Amino acid sequence: MYDQNFILYHTGISIFSLNCAEIEQFSCIIRKHKRKKKDMKDIKIIFFDIDGTLIAMDKDTISDKTLEALKRLQANGIKLCLATGRGPMLVPHFDGVEFDAFLTYNGSYCYDHEGTLYRNCIPSKDIETIVNNAVKIGRPVALATKDRMAANGKDQDLIDYYAFGNAEVEVAKDFEEVKKETVYQVLMGARKEEYQDILKGVQAAEITAWWNRAVDIIPINAGKGIGIEKVLKYYGIEKSQSMAFGDGNNDIEMLKAVGNGIAMGNASDDLKAVADEICGDVSEDGIYQYCLENELI
Repeated sequence: MYDQNFILYHTGISIFSLNCAEIEQFSCIIRKHKRKKKDMKDIKIIFFDIDGTLIAMDKDTISDKTLEALKRLQANGIKLCLATGRGPMLVPHFDGVEFDAFLTYNGSYCYDHEGTLYRNCIPSKDIETIVNNAVKIGRPVALATKDRMAANGKDQDLIDYYAFGNAEVEVAKDFEEVKKETVYQVLMGARKEEYQDILKGVQAAEITAWWNRAVDIIPINAGKGIGIEKVLKYYGIEKSQSMAFGDGNNDIEMLKAVGNGIAMGNASDDLKAVADEICGDVSEDGIYQYCLENELI
């Protein structure tokens, strides 16, 4: 049996909120993750989600310790990549850190400093269907292209969703024209019970979500996992030499696509269930502590 501080560190859950059976269940999960621990000396690339992973959900900036971890990882020759639901125009810049590659729109548009590595768009017919379905349930949508996100309206859920990226909803006068452009992702406020209506008649797109009040709609054969596969192939790096940190359900495929998938202590239960290991909470510098303990920095 593990003590309360151990369980709190590895799961982000206080022992006082659990009954005996739940404590033993979490202890078993932790033991499983510890058994699966892998050699870190060959890690060549690490993928990071942003919101809830590098930056706490209630903060606007990265913590000093997490920033220090990124700098030291890069100084050790490890490639650093962002894997996010955000678009290229909302990717943050951290002083002293230059990311090697960017997997934006949940892996639908991937690029580095030389150009595009991979892209996968939603068919125009499905865009039209999604927009019409959203209108029927009274929901505005935002269409994400390479250079902008254009909405046909806004509600509080969409406004608050944009706020995670310190952005404001642009209600576009040329929305009908944007519908004809290459769209990599659709953003909209939604609850789980609305998912079926949103995707009614849609053939080649699916929902991914990391927040319970909004969704990202992406190409059906996309996601962060596919983006990671493309980036690893581009750099000639083996899966076993890769690692990823995430916290949301849209990170599930990402953690499966790397050799060592790490869920934050504040991660969803679904993500923790597929993770190889669980580190500390983002608000407690979980990435820094994990990298330090595993001699990555």
